[in-house]
Amino acid sequence: MAHVLGGCDSKPTAGAPPPPSVTVARPLEKTITEWDEYTGRFTAVETVEVRARVSGFIDSIHFKEGQVVKQGDLLFVIDPRPYTFAVEQAKADVERAKAKLQIASLDVQRASPLVRSQAVTEREFDTRRSTERDAAAQVASLEASLKQAELNLDWTQVRAPIAGRISDKRVDAGNLIAGGQAGATLLTVIVSIDPIHFVFDGSEADFYVTCVFPRPAQGLRPATCRIQWRFGLPTRLDYKHLGRMNFVDNVLNPKTGTIRGRAVFENKDGLLTPGYFGRLRLFGGEHAALLVPDNAISSDQSRKILFTVADDGTVGVKLVELGPMVEGLRVIRSGLALTDRVIIDGLQRARPGQKVKPEDGKIEVTAQKAVAQ
Repeated sequence: MAHVLGGCDSKPTAGAPPPPSVTVARPLEKTITEWDEYTGRFTAVETVEVRARVSGFIDSIHFKEGQVVKQGDLLFVIDPRPYTFAVEQAKADVERAKAKLQIASLDVQRASPLVRSQAVTEREFDTRRSTERDAAAQVASLEASLKQAELNLDWTQVRAPIAGRISDKRVDAGNLIAGGQAGATLLTVIVSIDPIHFVFDGSEADFYVTCVFPRPAQGLRPATCRIQWRFGLPTRLDYKHLGRMNFVDNVLNPKTGTIRGRAVFENKDGLLTPGYFGRLRLFGGEHAALLVPDNAISSDQSRKILFTVADDGTVGVKLVELGPMVEGLRVIRSGLALTDRVIIDGLQRARPGQKVKPEDGKIEVTAQKAVAQ
């Protein structure tokens, strides 16, 4: 009897805990613009090492280091006095030769009627005509020497061959420099600043997809592909500057499996300097994509997974391939369907195969669309 009474006093066994609550939502379907990103370096379109064409002492310097110069601006003056004297000497030689030519021409004119009367032999007449031609050739030779002397005098003024930003001077006034085609002294360096090139290396697969695969029927060479380009700097990753591709190399590097490409950008404000590193985005096309919050993605070793909830409340696992971030959401390239209900909140309470209580949520963009997204 006591046993029975004791059984009447015992409490009933507690039921199973209710399933945990999670927030689920279907992936957001949206048309996105994809960009392939590359790292490269800016280079000048034109780079000129300024060297003198004639030797001599530097007489004066006419620029400030680092300034922007125009084509034809005076940079250096080499002592012109030796070359001025050479021009005057050449002019005198030309006058002397012209005087000899005049005498030779008069001798031929005088001998012409005498040959007909046989007062002068034909041999002597031929000699006088030969002397005239020799004098004429001497005049032409000395006139060419005069032009060379005048050219050397012009070269004593070293002018900017291109427009751009000039480097520091490598010599000072009073230094003796060597000129000419070989062994000429480096005076300074000028680089053009507008436009500017961006050089980068792309993979073999990117080269095929971008320049070969989309246009097989047109027979376009890679260098003629029309592509939009944008660049960014470590402190300016807005990618608002637009450029265009103007060169793709004709061979792939067999050691790295990459190919060199080049884009050109305007640089009117001179912000970009040759040697800067930059990041460039190549237009990869527009297509419909599924997007989910980045915090809804879990990792299983090297694999990326999403937790989904079936109609009966059972948690499932989807192996997915990730794409880039777009407007604050992660692109899912494969492994997810538009009808799947993805757990976007309460992920820590969900386990594969268990039951959960799903509450409807909604996936929305969390950032304004950037120019290069």
